[in-house]
Amino acid sequence: MREGSLEAPTRHPLDWQNPDFTDPEKLDAELRRVFDICHGCRRCFNLCDSFPRLFDLVDASPTGELDEVKSADFKPVVDACTLCDMCYMTKCPYVPPHEFNLDFPHLMLRYRMAERQAGTSGVGFAARQLTETDRNGKLAGIVAPIANWASKTDNTLTRPLLEKATGIDRAADLPKFHGRTFVSRAKGEVPAVNAEAPAFGRKAALYATCFVNYNNPDIGAAARAVLARNGVATEVVYPGCCGMPQLEQGDIARVADKARKVAAAMKPWIDQGHDIVALTPSCALMLKFEWPLILPGDADVRRLADATFDITEYVVDIARKEGIAPGMQALPGGVALHLACHARAQNMGAKGAEMLRLMPGAAVSVIERCSGHGGSWGVMKGNFETALKVGKPAARQAAKSGKQFLASECPLAGTHLKQGIERLEGDVPEIELVAHPILLMARAYGLA
Repeated sequence: MREGSLEAPTRHPLDWQNPDFTDPEKLDAELRRVFDICHGCRRCFNLCDSFPRLFDLVDASPTGELDEVKSADFKPVVDACTLCDMCYMTKCPYVPPHEFNLDFPHLMLRYRMAERQAGTSGVGFAARQLTETDRNGKLAGIVAPIANWASKTDNTLTRPLLEKATGIDRAADLPKFHGRTFVSRAKGEVPAVNAEAPAFGRKAALYATCFVNYNNPDIGAAARAVLARNGVATEVVYPGCCGMPQLEQGDIARVADKARKVAAAMKPWIDQGHDIVALTPSCALMLKFEWPLILPGDADVRRLADATFDITEYVVDIARKEGIAPGMQALPGGVALHLACHARAQNMGAKGAEMLRLMPGAAVSVIERCSGHGGSWGVMKGNFETALKVGKPAARQAAKSGKQFLASECPLAGTHLKQGIERLEGDVPEIELVAHPILLMARAYGLA
């Protein structure tokens, strides 16, 4: 039998509509099979907190083996998984096509779906409401100044109340809301397309994503401006959230509904020759990889996956095929770029770094360690300090880089890393947080 595999990892569709998927006995048998292999390997000990929790359970058992670990004790292992996919994509030697057929993140997802069906997940009403990003974004946008004031970490009046009501740690930085969404901004701010650019003639529909739409429209504006400078005509489209927040809680049926809705809405744009460009890596991952595994027989979902690019991937594609438009100026000080886990999980290479290196004289240092944030997981009380611990090596690497800017393709990861840097011992250098590398490219073009 082989020890690991040298072949590229492949992923099987999620058989989530099969009753066996959530059958307690079959699920427990698969958990024990996988956990026993993980215990014997232990290559993922430093990726996230799931694996240390698993290995501690085994080591504390009377035999030092999995057979003496109670199934009821598996839950903390599952709860610590952030679905970052780094074990699957970068560490595990036993993923398909290896005969061991390990897919740790999707097994954790299976467990959460089973919990949800049984009503034992422990995910309360408040935690479920936090996943309603479209509703929350619209409501908070109406009262954005008040919402942003209430969410400030130094607000000793509201943050303890918010912690008690929602379970969000009072020390965790939270995204700000904008009263004017990216979609509404896009209607009145259409950048002029550079007809002299090598890529003139390309068309792209920008999938706004809930974060860019409600929390940071500047990312979308920068992407649109950079693409226009490179000759790409853009439209901004946002049928709804990709469902990543629901996926984290095991609500696969809800994700499938969102996938059908968004894929149907994007179909006319694909028919008209538009590329689909997602503005944050988690959403790109959903459109390109997770949705086709959840709905493998849906032609619209498959077509959307084939047409979708991450924004950094798309800019690099332009540079490789047509050439990048001139006019960028060097940005002094250099960039420490965190490669977001969900960008790495797209199996496209370090496109964020490749994009930044298109800028003249760009000094880019790459951070390939997890930030520890893990979507909504890292802001919750009980998880926040663990998230900072997981992200400490990346925060330390950013602080020691000597760069002026810190950027991440995942804006939440960037904010979390900045908090981690602020907690480092000793003299901590000043480093400017930039929400997304596309903002730096827009700045180099003089567009932001």
